[in-house]
Amino acid sequence: MEVINQYHEIAGACFARVFLGLLFFFQGYDAVFNIKVKNVIDTYENSFEKKGISKLLTICGAYFTSYVELIGGFLLVLGLFQYGALYFLGLDLIIASIAFGINTPMWDMRFVFPRLALLIFLLVIPHAWNQWSLDNLVFHF
Repeated sequence: MEVINQYHEIAGACFARVFLGLLFFFQGYDAVFNIKVKNVIDTYENSFEKKGISKLLTICGAYFTSYVELIGGFLLVLGLFQYGALYFLGLDLIIASIAFGINTPMWDMRFVFPRLALLIFLLVIPHAWNQWSLDNLVFHF
């Protein structure tokens, strides 16, 4: 039993990282391959244009968030370049929050807040808890 007890923190970090990675990966996969980024742009373009947001900014934001979610989520699942992925995904959450706030000032945070909480958790836990990852295997952290 003592052998199992020494891995609680490591397992918790791994489960949180993989879960967050899957949330972002499938969201990005949906935006890139099912919905298509052009349709994501079309969804926000008219609303943003009425509020003075340029089409170029809308296009860049849609591509950035869609591909960061897809690639960053995949990297988190693998545990590869996790801190870089977490930083980009944090920026993604900020951009998405700004977009939602511009589009609908009183927007529902139920999809964003759990991702933010897990992301912050993964950034602040001790590095020693991230043992079950490709980063640890490849780069010997």
